[in-house]
Amino acid sequence: MKIVFSKPGLPQTGMVVVGVFAERELTSSARSLDESMNGGLVRAIEASRFKGGKGQSLTVLAPAGTRLDRVYVYGLGEAKDVDILGLQAVGGQIYAALSSKRAASVHVAVDRLEDSELAAHEMAAEIALGARLRSYRFDKYRTKQKKDDKPSLKTLHVHCEEGEKARAAYRVSDKVADGVFLTRDLVSEPANVLFPESFAKIIKDELEPLGVEVNVLKPKDMKELGMGALLGVAQGSAREARLVTMTWWGAGKPAKKGRTSKDKAPLAFVGKGVTFDTGGISIKPSAGMEEMKWDMGGAGVVTGLMKALAGRKARVNAVGVVGLVENMPSGTAQRPGDIVTSMSGQTIEVLNTDAEGRLVLADALWYCMETFKPKLMVDLATLTGAIIISLGHEMAGVFSNNDELATNLVAAGTEVGEHLWRLPLGDEYDKMLRSDAADMKNIGGRGAGSITAAQFLQRFVGDVPWAHLDIAGVSWSKKGTPTVPKGGTAFGVRLLDRIVADFYEK
Repeated sequence: MKIVFSKPGLPQTGMVVVGVFAERELTSSARSLDESMNGGLVRAIEASRFKGGKGQSLTVLAPAGTRLDRVYVYGLGEAKDVDILGLQAVGGQIYAALSSKRAASVHVAVDRLEDSELAAHEMAAEIALGARLRSYRFDKYRTKQKKDDKPSLKTLHVHCEEGEKARAAYRVSDKVADGVFLTRDLVSEPANVLFPESFAKIIKDELEPLGVEVNVLKPKDMKELGMGALLGVAQGSAREARLVTMTWWGAGKPAKKGRTSKDKAPLAFVGKGVTFDTGGISIKPSAGMEEMKWDMGGAGVVTGLMKALAGRKARVNAVGVVGLVENMPSGTAQRPGDIVTSMSGQTIEVLNTDAEGRLVLADALWYCMETFKPKLMVDLATLTGAIIISLGHEMAGVFSNNDELATNLVAAGTEVGEHLWRLPLGDEYDKMLRSDAADMKNIGGRGAGSITAAQFLQRFVGDVPWAHLDIAGVSWSKKGTPTVPKGGTAFGVRLLDRIVADFYEK
C-alpha cells in the first residue's frame, strides 16, 4: 500500500475519512464535510449509536448532496487523551475497515488539535504508520484466493498541514515497519522453507545491500571455537547449524580491525533461532507442535531490528548475533543425561533436550561478548512456556543484571505498546541449577522455570550489562489488534529500535 501526504482538504468524490471526538464533537474537517452534506453527517451520527469513543466507527453510504461513495467516521475519544499509540490504532482501524471495500484509494483528514503537544503532521505520520503496520499479510502460499478476499486499497492519502514534515517523520517509521515486516515474514515461514541455511541466506540477501556486514559460521567453524552447547542441540537434525553475525557501523568503524574503543563499542542483540523445535528426544506432545516453527522468533526480531537500524541509518554501532539450529529426534540426537562443553569452558548436564534454546544462547552470548566487546547485550528468545503462565500473552518477561538497562527497556516498550514486566534473579534461583555431574544442569525443576532459564543465561554474559527478554507469549498472536494482524507479531523490533533511538544514538 502506498501512503501519500497531501495538503488539507478532502476530494469531492470517492471515499473519505474524518474524525469525531467524544460526545459527538466534530473535528474541523468533519464540520466542513457536514456543511457540504447540508447537515447530513450530524443527522447520521445522531441516528446511530456512534458517540466518538476510541475504537468506535460509523460508515455513511453515498451521502446525500455529495458525489462521495461513502464517509467513514472514526472515534478519537476525549481530545485531551489523544496520543501516539491511539493515533496508530486509528490508522490500523481505518485500514482494517476499508481495505476490502472495493476502493483503490481512501482520503483521510487529519486536523490540528487545540492544546495538544502533537502537531497535525506528527498525528498524520502516526496514523500512516498504524495503517502500514496493519496492512501486513502473509499469503504467499495461498493459490486459490478470490479477488474479493484480497485487499483492494492501494493508496492511502493523508491530508494535513505541513505535509513535507509528515513525509519526513513517516520516512523513518516506514523503515522500522520494513524491519517489522521482515520479522513477521520470517516467523510465518514454514520450517521446510526456513531452516538454518536458508535463514542465513535471507539475512545476507536482506541486510548486505543496506550496508550491514554479515558473517556466517558453519559447524566446522563453531566446532573449532568449542561451541558444544549449540552444536549439541543441532546434532539430531539433517539441517546443519549456523551462527550469523550482523554488524552495523552507524556511528563509525573502529580505527583498527578487531580493536574497538569504548565509545565505538556496539550495542549487541542476540536471538534464539530454533527454526523448528520438536523437543528432541524429550519430544513435545503432537498437539500444537506445528506452532514450533516460530521458535526462531528471537532471531527473527534481531534480524528485523538490524534491517530497521540500517534502513533508517541509525547513528549507532550495533551487532546482531543469531544461533540457528533445528531440534530434532534421531539416532544422532542429543540424549537426556549427556554432558556438553560450552564455548565458555563451562560444562552442562542436559537433563531435558526440550530446554534447548538456552544451550544455543549460551554459546551465542559468549561468542558475542568475546568477539565484539559490546557496551551491553540484550537477548530475545521464545524460551519458556512458564512465562505464558506468568504473564499470559499480554507482556514479555525481562530479566537483567543492570537496573538502568532494565528500566530503559521497560520505558521503550511502554512507548511503543510492547510491554515488559521485570522478574527477579538471585542466588537462590541460581542454586537450583547445580548439577552432581557437571558445572550446571540445563533445567531447575518445575518451579520458577522462566527465572531459572534466565539464571542459566546469566552464567554466559560475564560483567557486561545484559537483559533477557522471554517473548514466548508474544511472538505469535491468535487474535489481531489494530496494528498487529493475527500471526507473527514482531514483538521486540519497535521496542529495541526505540531504546536505541531514545538512549544510545548519537
